[in-house]
Amino acid sequence: MNQEALANCRKEFAYRMLSKEGVQDDEALLQAYATVPRERFLGPPPWKMAAWGGYVDTSEDPSLVYQDALFALQHERRINNGSPSLHARGIHKLALRHGKTVCHVGAGSGYYTAIMSLLVGEEGHVIAIEFDGELAARAEENLREYHNVHVVHDDGSGWPREPADAVYVSFAIHRPAEPWVERLTIGGQLILPLGVPDVDAAGPTGLASLAGFFLFRHEDHAYAAEYLGPVSFVWGEAVKGGFDGYRRLEAAFHTGGADKVRALRWKTERQGREWYSEADWGLVFDA
Repeated sequence: MNQEALANCRKEFAYRMLSKEGVQDDEALLQAYATVPRERFLGPPPWKMAAWGGYVDTSEDPSLVYQDALFALQHERRINNGSPSLHARGIHKLALRHGKTVCHVGAGSGYYTAIMSLLVGEEGHVIAIEFDGELAARAEENLREYHNVHVVHDDGSGWPREPADAVYVSFAIHRPAEPWVERLTIGGQLILPLGVPDVDAAGPTGLASLAGFFLFRHEDHAYAAEYLGPVSFVWGEAVKGGFDGYRRLEAAFHTGGADKVRALRWKTERQGREWYSEADWGLVFDA
């Protein structure tokens, strides 16, 4: 496929992905999706596409990656590039603008980091954190031409180290890490997949069994919250929680009502009705 045809393929892909989430009027995001070459972030072809509980080999035609499908980054660990439409929903909600600072936690090989890089522009800054050494090295190589991106091989629960306008988490976890909440600027937003780990007879599968996308916005001395819907993600590699908390969070998902969450209680005492509660944080029905 020649480069002109591939560029047209990306433009069509961008419109389809954003339309699927009803955000096709986001011109900046549309342009970013139409610009970043997804195939360059997937490793050498032929690429492995997730299907029927496993993977199928594709051809070397790069147009094949421009669909709402999962492509393997590390197929033996079931780590994929992620759903383009799902991430269009999340990144749109962050409302990134030129000059902003965003921390991408769980950057993988850097595809969605590159999209956010274009949204914040040369005046902005993207810190991409990846726990897996092999993926971090790939991200650093893939993002070399994105001069506003800094790739870090580290545990993402300790980042950002400085104030950030947005934090975007690309793995499931049972609670927000402190820096994700406490280093948000006023008006800053955090999006994460809150969930519980999947376990089968052989042990943890590396995936989340249940998860939901939540958005938290720092509003002076409070945090607004919004449930964005159910999602499927890998479980955070460095995440360690307790069985009791997992069990209660799973029960909250099964009970329902996440869509009525309006605020995040953070390091204060519980005062109102909560969808899910821990001693130091909770998801509040009424702000």
